[in-house]
Amino acid sequence: MIQRIFVAGHRGMVGSALCRQFAHRDDVELVTVGRESLDLTDQSAVREFLHDQAVDQVYVAAAKVGGIHANNTYPAEFLYDNLMIEANLIYGAHTAGIQKLLFLGSSCIYPRMAEQPMRENALLSGPLEPTNEPYAISKIAGLKLCESCNRQYGRDYRSVMPTNLYGPGDNYHPENSHVIPAMLRRFHEARERGDSEVVVWGTGKPMREFLHVDDMAAASVFVMELDKKVYANNTEPMFSHINVGSGVDCSIAELAAMVAKVVGFEGELVFDTSKPDGAPRKLLDVSRLRTMGWKPTIGLEEGLSDAYRWLLDHREEARL
Repeated sequence: MIQRIFVAGHRGMVGSALCRQFAHRDDVELVTVGRESLDLTDQSAVREFLHDQAVDQVYVAAAKVGGIHANNTYPAEFLYDNLMIEANLIYGAHTAGIQKLLFLGSSCIYPRMAEQPMRENALLSGPLEPTNEPYAISKIAGLKLCESCNRQYGRDYRSVMPTNLYGPGDNYHPENSHVIPAMLRRFHEARERGDSEVVVWGTGKPMREFLHVDDMAAASVFVMELDKKVYANNTEPMFSHINVGSGVDCSIAELAAMVAKVVGFEGELVFDTSKPDGAPRKLLDVSRLRTMGWKPTIGLEEGLSDAYRWLLDHREEARL
């Protein structure tokens, strides 16, 4: 039976990866809409759209995202926009009678000093990382809204919490990008100019985990298509989300060296210790997802090379 699937945020990095996952499937009819036609922060417009489209499933990949600088500079927008987008989509799906939904969150939902690797039950066990607390709170609200719709209305709304993502379609804006696109852009431009050094924010000591966006999309579809009993048996009633990651981390210094190699930059790496590091370590415990039968297929250096090729081929659309 053909399923009508609405991917919210289909032009973003994760949304476009989800669309690639479905592109060659003859049992899926994709539904997408651009922001020029539908403002996801407009409750009545979103509810009308979901009702009229009669979709079977919703993937909530739409969000306002950015790195440490963007989160510190625009905390109100990060909290408000994300709360509105997810609330309109999740509760709007319920009011439209849509039974299945997948919400994509973020590993920043876990406390700053959570035990590593971070298990799903670390949620709400301590203070959040201050530099992205508003964004994290919005994502916690989204997964709790999914849980609440399941408890109160018997919906099948699932949540996945990805680690740091990168890959084709990433945002390379100099102020609003995450660490990998920021590094790829900076090292690429330094190589083009013939610079002797590249400055990297922070001490280089924080440990981070990264996952290619195509692996994330594959994991999302895998989780969404699990039998409901299998999904339920691998989650706890109060923490019904599932971590998605590689299960392997590296230091920011190691990442910078790998990006330099991929880009072909041969100069010196200089670490600006006056800039914030963020959380000291962020590694997800992905044992639940591994137990279910999924694991990533794209290694970090291979993935970085793929992301850099995309940047070179799409410089006009990479939001440089």
